[in-house]
Amino acid sequence: MKETIEFIQKQIKDFVPEIGIILGSGLGDFADNLDGIRIRYSDIPGFETSTVAGHKGQLVFAKVCGKNAVIMQGRYHYYEGYHISRIVYPIKVMKKLGVNTLIITNAAGSVNKKYNAGDLMIIKDHINLMGVNPLIGENDSTLGDRFPDMTEVYNHSLAECAENKARELKLSVHKGVYAAMSGPSYETPAEINMLRIMGADAVGMSTVPEALVANYCGIKVLGISCITNSAAGVHPSRLSHSEVVETAAKVKDSFMKLLIGVIEEI
Repeated sequence: MKETIEFIQKQIKDFVPEIGIILGSGLGDFADNLDGIRIRYSDIPGFETSTVAGHKGQLVFAKVCGKNAVIMQGRYHYYEGYHISRIVYPIKVMKKLGVNTLIITNAAGSVNKKYNAGDLMIIKDHINLMGVNPLIGENDSTLGDRFPDMTEVYNHSLAECAENKARELKLSVHKGVYAAMSGPSYETPAEINMLRIMGADAVGMSTVPEALVANYCGIKVLGISCITNSAAGVHPSRLSHSEVVETAAKVKDSFMKLLIGVIEEI
């Protein structure tokens, strides 16, 4: 961690980020036009590389709406074969750098039959079905408590702000529960039916580890899912990652407007 922080601080000098943003599949364009410092994950000691299409794999340090932000332009996932502790390492680094608010985005499949591709969902809670918890292992008391409370992983005030902004922009928005599966295979129709019975509205293969660790670190979290497809069994069509990225690209303008609107209010 010390080596990671020292390497990054040499690149960013006296820039202290207060907001962290994780851009999910197909949503990385948000950071393309920002004037800032870009550091590839592969160059940062302790970081892994992203191997999934739609994830550029770099940190972008830039001002967004006058606020200092560090943006993960793409993430890496548990299904890529990394240990779960590596997936959440960037969140711990963000905490050490000064981040106090984290906006996590993802592409997700709709479990709720009322949701349509292109809708946005503000995450109000999650169900962890990845089969692992990123807090397992030796605890770092400089980051958080051994047994952190998870009553409000997703900050209610931030969620309300995002919902209000989305309605102002006349975007199709929902508030729902996100279920995380390990992937990389998509879920079966029976698994989607199980998730629906459990109370999930959308499903994906990320977000929950980062949200868990951010909450553990005392960082306020806002989660936004871009509904890119209907999950298995909802419609007869087959699922593909190219469809996910394509749908995310179609709604990126609406998504960017919402993200900027929320950051302005933070």
